Parts: sequence; structure tokens; C-alpha cells
Amino acid sequence: MRGKKKRCCRFLENELVYKPRGITMEEIAINNIEVDEFEAIRICDYEGLSQIEASVLMGISRGTIQRLLNSGRKKIVDSFLNEKAIVVKNKH
Repeated sequence: MRGKKKRCCRFLENELVYKPRGITMEEIAINNIEVDEFEAIRICDYEGLSQIEASVLMGISRGTIQRLLNSGRKKIVDSFLNEKAIVVKNKH
């Protein structure tokens, strides 16, 4: 099996946590969003670049960008629909 290709992503100083009000972190389910999923969403959805442009910036294939977008977006929508926290952090 081939190893993961190094992805060019920004480094987050601290993990980012978003959760519904009124529910403590101890009581809530968590969706962990990987920093590469977050970066793909930021580049394509926030910055408005194409998947091809994002793939060049991140140094990965367009197909990988598409998979990152699908998995990251699904976790975000699941969090909104099911009152889950979203945690974005760097991989170690």
C-alpha cells in the first residue's frame, strides 16, 4: 500500500472548536475535521478557487481534493443537523 502524499496546508496554532450553545463538550458528540479537509474547503468554498487550482496549491490530485471536500462538507452538515461539535486540528 502506498503512503499518503504530503499535502501543503496551513498550520493552525490551536485547534478550532465550534459547538452548539448550551451543551458542554463532555455531553456532545464530536466531528473531527482534518486540517487538509478544512484547507480544501477554505480554498474552494471560501476563496472560490476551482478544484484544479486547489490541487495545485495543495500539491495533490484533483480527485483527492474532491474526496476531501465531500468528507469535510458531510461532517459539517452532520454537525449542524445533529448538534455535534466540530473540531479542526493539525495532524501530528
